[in-house]
Amino acid sequence: MLSRTRGIGMTSQRTRDRMIERLREKGITDEVVLGAMAVVPRHLFVEEALASRAYEDTALPIGFGQTISQPFVVAFMIQAVRAGRQLERVLDIGAGCGYQAAVLAQIAREVFSIERISGLLEKARANLRELRLSNLRTVHGDGAHGLPEAAPFDAIIISAAAPQLPDALMAQLVPGGRLIAPIGIRDQALCLITRSASGPAGFSEQWLDPVHFVPMRMGKQ
Repeated sequence: MLSRTRGIGMTSQRTRDRMIERLREKGITDEVVLGAMAVVPRHLFVEEALASRAYEDTALPIGFGQTISQPFVVAFMIQAVRAGRQLERVLDIGAGCGYQAAVLAQIAREVFSIERISGLLEKARANLRELRLSNLRTVHGDGAHGLPEAAPFDAIIISAAAPQLPDALMAQLVPGGRLIAPIGIRDQALCLITRSASGPAGFSEQWLDPVHFVPMRMGKQ
């Protein structure tokens, strides 16, 4: 790969490895998730002026009023929906700069990533181009509706806060599939939804950590 992908100094593999150790210390135990985050160069997904901060455990601006989630939140959400399973098809809602989709592409057989802001999607595609991820498809669309033409999904990750649980998206899960989303307006928390693996379609929910995400918006722009 190109040296820009490998990084140097504060964007080097050594710095990335320190990020992984911090994630372990904070409770991320899924080695598949940690391995994926160790190989994806987060500094490619932020502005060059912020590259030296790419491996800090903090959210950073990516333009269009959006942010790249802090590494711990990315790892925590993926660990929660994976639950030790092999993931076949995953839906990533709120592609943003493309980082989370790139991590998911290291884990799942097939990843679909939706972004409603066309300018931001173009930035994500440019960020992802160097990584040549053949199992990742990016889509310009309204994530609130999911992607019914590609459903059902083993896992759905939503990276914007909805005021209530998204019924239309829950219906796009396979039996036994999992969805994680920040729910709430001012006070937000992650909610993990699991679809029943057998019998009539039913769902269980588990409330996890408090978080702060940008709000989910409807429509494309």
